[in-house]
Amino acid sequence: MAIQLLKRGRKILVIDNPSATASSRVAPGLFNPITGRKMVKSWLVDKLSPYLHQYYIEVEALTGRKFFHPMPVYRPFNSIEEQNEWMAKSIESSLQPYIQNIFTSPSFPGLKDKYGGILLKQAGYINTIAYLDAVRHVVEQNGTFIEADVHDGEILLEKNSVRYNNFVAERLIVCTGARETRWFRWLPLKPLKGETLHIQCDFREEIIINRGVYVVPSPNSNDWRIGATYDHGDIDPQITEKAKAELIEKTVELITFPFNIVQQEYGFRPTTPDRRPILGRHPTLERVFSFNGMGTKGVSLSPYFSDVLTRFIENDEPINKEVDIERYKLLYSSSPR
Repeated sequence: MAIQLLKRGRKILVIDNPSATASSRVAPGLFNPITGRKMVKSWLVDKLSPYLHQYYIEVEALTGRKFFHPMPVYRPFNSIEEQNEWMAKSIESSLQPYIQNIFTSPSFPGLKDKYGGILLKQAGYINTIAYLDAVRHVVEQNGTFIEADVHDGEILLEKNSVRYNNFVAERLIVCTGARETRWFRWLPLKPLKGETLHIQCDFREEIIINRGVYVVPSPNSNDWRIGATYDHGDIDPQITEKAKAELIEKTVELITFPFNIVQQEYGFRPTTPDRRPILGRHPTLERVFSFNGMGTKGVSLSPYFSDVLTRFIENDEPINKEVDIERYKLLYSSSPR
């Protein structure tokens, strides 16, 4: 949102508390056009994929920093049947832009892929920490950045403005993820805990491995990230041995090369019942907007939908009904205030 507004010449104040366990800093930043157990095209991928590639390349040029790493995703087949299924699917015109190659025999030493696998393009990862730091630098140069843990009561909504200390603005855009705020506590946002591992190994292929878990490289050639767990009921703010064991078990089902675990992390993604973001104006507070609910695909969803919300705020362009906050308006009407 900060980048979109700065591109349009807006003067902005960003207030952020960059917690080490924020999901945006823990996430390996994977973007993948074909996902899920059934391996189907991601929702809106034909719009999201070209937009995110253009967006991250532009922000790299703007910031002079490197954080965007397009690379193929390799998914080994589990059986001859799955191999045959994808050989047939590969001729579908809607899938062809995302399929780089199909292998029918082992193709990457160090992986358990005796039936081969599918190599997907228009995929890759964002170094999320490098990206966040780059955007912060741009905001500090072109706007105002305050690192603080701000309580809702410190932000005052006045008739014609929004006020925080000595700062006065036209609007407030709330992007607090899984953290509840007084303006949007009625929204059905639920924290989904995820844990990841940092490993070191000697695997050198320029690919992301994805089956059961993802194994994502980092700019340091020896470092990889493994993730992630999906713990809906766990709200304990700490790493767990259970998650570590789960990640290790799924990883050794996928690879044969040895690795050393150097770090384990956790974070909470902001998820919604329909797995769609929540964008738009508060039902009664005309100066307050929500940008939230990116769930497990924030790297893919945020560029496109930040543009959607900015166009709505600036030009009153309609928001896609699937992500419009209006779909939860009845929850606001029945919520205690």
